[in-house]
Amino acid sequence: MGLHRLEITSFRAFDSATFEPDPEGTTVLIGPNGTGKTSILEAVGYLGLGRSLRGSPREAMVRNGAPTSIIRAELSFSERDVLVEAELVRSGRSRIQINRQAAKTRRDLANAVPVTSFFPGDLDVVQGGPAGRRNLLDDALSLLDPAAGALIEEVDKVLRQRNALLKSSGGRLTAEVETTLDIWDDRLSVVGDRLGAARMTLLKSLTQPIDQAYTALSGEAPDGVAVVTYESSTPDGVAASLKASRRDDLRRGLTTLGPHRDDIGLRLEGRDARTQASQGEQRTFAVALRLAIHLAARERRGEAPILLLDDVFSELDPGRSRRLINELPPGQALVTTAAPLPEGIHPAMTLDVTSLLGGL
Repeated sequence: MGLHRLEITSFRAFDSATFEPDPEGTTVLIGPNGTGKTSILEAVGYLGLGRSLRGSPREAMVRNGAPTSIIRAELSFSERDVLVEAELVRSGRSRIQINRQAAKTRRDLANAVPVTSFFPGDLDVVQGGPAGRRNLLDDALSLLDPAAGALIEEVDKVLRQRNALLKSSGGRLTAEVETTLDIWDDRLSVVGDRLGAARMTLLKSLTQPIDQAYTALSGEAPDGVAVVTYESSTPDGVAASLKASRRDDLRRGLTTLGPHRDDIGLRLEGRDARTQASQGEQRTFAVALRLAIHLAARERRGEAPILLLDDVFSELDPGRSRRLINELPPGQALVTTAAPLPEGIHPAMTLDVTSLLGGL
């Protein structure tokens, strides 16, 4: 089950490399910083999400001097073999194929390469702006609810069209602009309200698991300390909000309210974790969010997604590291570390990137 073989060409610092992890247990990638451990996880994550887990643009993942990068993965889930191939183009349109057919949506990728992850940059999900928290929730939706995953694509499409119209209007509400804007507003109201409802439903289902994960990871917090809430930018509905903000939208040339402006509230013992928690508490909250999504995916899909843990043991103390590993369900995990593993963690396979993954 899971990833059997990964081949990368002209990806990041690698000229070429082949990676064959343990298909069912934990594979630990070791090696000094800068040797490409994280790049291996990033390549797997790209196939499942269609973007870099580090937030990098596609061209940054193409090896210097190369026009394109290729990622090829052989996987199996539920006795179904899957071949996923991606071509990242430095100047041009990149593409991903699943069993030789073009992948068209986020849900296609999530179904072919289901992944959950924790990267050091995930601390920004708690500390940073709303976009990171929306991405976290939308990635979970694509993984857990295919129908809701389609809504994300539709909302993005309508927003692009509406914003293009607003920008081209030059701030003038002509009869033609008004008619076309009414059409896009009607469409955005329908799909936007549906997406907001799907996000809220998912977040409610994750509220208790997130709190339980935080309690388990901290080893000391009582139940009920970690609370998540959905903060909508359109509490009276998308239609009413678009009508009220139309003049401002025209002036600014963009859509100022809608599901693309919503946020997730994170609280610890009544404090806003985004601004008032310690960095240790924020780090534990970030991991708890990912862990709860991973456990939910395991329950709904009947098998765990591929878990990508990048340098997580440098982010957590040994006690939290052990508790994290103990909370994980059986399944494939790819873990990177530049330091010795904490006691009590026994991987199925350990690979030294510098000796086993040539081509740097």
